[in-house]
Amino acid sequence: MTRKHSHSRGQHITPAYTCRMEMSPVPSLRLPDEPMDPDAAYRFIHDELMLDGSSRLNLATFVTTWMDPQAERLMAETFDKNMIDKDEYPATAAIEQRCVCMVADLFHAEDLRDDDPNSAVGVSTIGSSEAVMLAGLAMKWRWREKVGKDWKGRTPNLVMGANVQVVWEKFCRYFDVEPRYLPMAEDRYVITAEQVLEHIDEDTIGVVAILGTTYTGELEPIGEICAALDKLALDGGVDIPVHVDAASGGFVVPFLHPHLEWDFRLPRVVSINVSGHKYGLTYPGIGFVVWRSAEYLPEDLVFRVNYLGGDMPTFTLNFSRPGNQVVGQYYNFLRLGRGGYAKVMQCLSSTARWLGDQLGESEHFEVVADGSAIPVVSFRLKGDFGYTEFDVSHALRSYGWQVPAYTMPDGAEDVTMLRIVVREGFSADLARALYDDVKTALSHLDALKPQGHFDQLEPFAH
Repeated sequence: MTRKHSHSRGQHITPAYTCRMEMSPVPSLRLPDEPMDPDAAYRFIHDELMLDGSSRLNLATFVTTWMDPQAERLMAETFDKNMIDKDEYPATAAIEQRCVCMVADLFHAEDLRDDDPNSAVGVSTIGSSEAVMLAGLAMKWRWREKVGKDWKGRTPNLVMGANVQVVWEKFCRYFDVEPRYLPMAEDRYVITAEQVLEHIDEDTIGVVAILGTTYTGELEPIGEICAALDKLALDGGVDIPVHVDAASGGFVVPFLHPHLEWDFRLPRVVSINVSGHKYGLTYPGIGFVVWRSAEYLPEDLVFRVNYLGGDMPTFTLNFSRPGNQVVGQYYNFLRLGRGGYAKVMQCLSSTARWLGDQLGESEHFEVVADGSAIPVVSFRLKGDFGYTEFDVSHALRSYGWQVPAYTMPDGAEDVTMLRIVVREGFSADLARALYDDVKTALSHLDALKPQGHFDQLEPFAH
């Protein structure tokens, strides 16, 4: 006798979740015909996500993968608040402006007043990508104001290293700016002041210098670049502003190297972007751009709308977005303070430098960045071992580690690099485990010579 099931068809996904005799498939490329039980839908998606790699073992990303449980709770409570609707959510709007003030103060912006939160000129963004676009637009608009009405017959250009993050390439393409990329060299992976002076002219809207490059984690010589441009302007040459891309280093250098002048202490620097979701220690989706003062943010770029309930100035590429990332960043600012951030960065730097020392002492690797600038270790094979950096990266994946291998930008195309980003949650114990696995992987690769190329013989991984 066959027993009929009383469950509706929409509740059945796979036998393990609801009814063992129900075999209804779940469509993946179109909407299901019927609704699902929420627990079953959760389990179905949860189990598929198990196929992702572990974010904590992803040493390729700069993005934060761990936060305090209290921060997670606050962020979950504010998913539904629309950051753009400042009249409806005035407390969230006030928190955003406080964060902007704290970032501007950290970078020594001008004219900050303790009694006036609006004295800081900046905005929160969805990561540094949006922040870069806004800073670039401000530089382009100021260039237009400077050259006058005939700007339409001229092509603005932006001078930057070939090592910039791809978002700068996007900015130039989207907003009709000529990118002037400064090449690297096989023994140099940052730009120089001499290169900058060779490539600027009257149509240059600005120079981009990087505080913590994506490729190696090195700091570009921002002080030297600004000094060279200062001298050029004093001698009657062009007067070119500098933007600092501090996406990776903006929340590190002030605490590890407080006396290094790279920010608004240099008069030539007019704007800075930073990623809160990198070493700002907040989950993905938060960044900031700040300007030296209101003079450097053209008023024509600021829009004012009132259809959300109040007069509201806005200067963002995105409109609606959740307020929870700003709340998470504010939690970190209050929770850690300057002293807490300093301790975290010192701890991460210590772990990175230990790892850099171990790799540097091995017979296999040349260390390019040892983790002392920011907690990033970049390294390459010393010579021809019969295998490549890509093989090393592939071998480490069998242990769960994601250590990227990649070729360097123009001028150093023949150089391949490996990179380890040390983030909060990557402890000294994990660093030791990683190094042990590196040694084991290298011993296996050495045993494969002269064939090399680990992808010819993949290790068993359950």
